Amino acid sequence: MVMIDVCTYPLESTEEMVKRFMQLPPVPDYISIKGHYIRHVEKDGVQSILIYEFDADRYAEASEHISKRWMAFYGVPGFTGSSQPWLEAVEAIKLLQEMQ
Repeated sequence: MVMIDVCTYPLESTEEMVKRFMQLPPVPDYISIKGHYIRHVEKDGVQSILIYEFDADRYAEASEHISKRWMAFYGVPGFTGSSQPWLEAVEAIKLLQEMQ
């Protein structure tokens, strides 16, 4: 499964975002990261996407770790973001079957 984090911040906050990102502790071994993908968005400044990949059975602890990482960015002027879990199709089908 993956957790996809998307955040947006104004260009003026880039230096502070980089500073805080560089201070983050490494993720645990059971989580792999894809990205950091960044693009410029008219009127919004910078949009960033980070993909965390981990086994679905470790969702609770991975979610807790990722939430703690978000805390590092609170207070950065103009920062907004969201974190969404996504299941692979096979995982989703399995979950649906278990619910029946």
